[in-house]
Amino acid sequence: MARTNHPRRRALLDAAIDVLADHGARGLTFRALDTAAALPPGTASNYFPDRDTLLAQTGAHIHTRLAPTPQRMAELSTPAPTRHAVRTAMHDLFDRVSRDRSGYLALLELRLEGTRRPDVRHTLTHAISTAITDNIDFHVEGGYPGGRTTAIALYLAMSGLIVEHLTLPDAWQNPGFPQIIDDLVDTLVPADP
Repeated sequence: MARTNHPRRRALLDAAIDVLADHGARGLTFRALDTAAALPPGTASNYFPDRDTLLAQTGAHIHTRLAPTPQRMAELSTPAPTRHAVRTAMHDLFDRVSRDRSGYLALLELRLEGTRRPDVRHTLTHAISTAITDNIDFHVEGGYPGGRTTAIALYLAMSGLIVEHLTLPDAWQNPGFPQIIDDLVDTLVPADP
């Protein structure tokens, strides 16, 4: 039976994210997790009955960790729905992912692992499809310029930009990611009326 000490489980999931980011999915073993979390050998297996459960719960936890806080979400929702507000939100996303590089790299590792493991794919598909729907709905229902197509284009553009930033940032020295984000917003989001 899996343990329910929630703070320890959260610490193990945070350690799993770091192991995934540093060593890939193949490097995420119970032993590596115990070591990364600075816990006695055998601790992780008390919380996760098998590796698939560990991967699935880690995938779900990544989204919680990368999401803006409720307070930040309220701040981003407060301004009028303008191109400038969208620009602010895209820079906020970029800054959040930059601060938690391991979280997004671990998500990329899990996406790759999902191509080989149906359980991981199922969990990630559910989490990511929910996030995509929530983002599109937020944009459309909030009255931001451009509607659904703009929200989809922003999601895909920012996803690609983040991958480039986290994996090969030196390939994009000029004009730099903040300027690229501004250019993307200016290109994809219609001007305010």
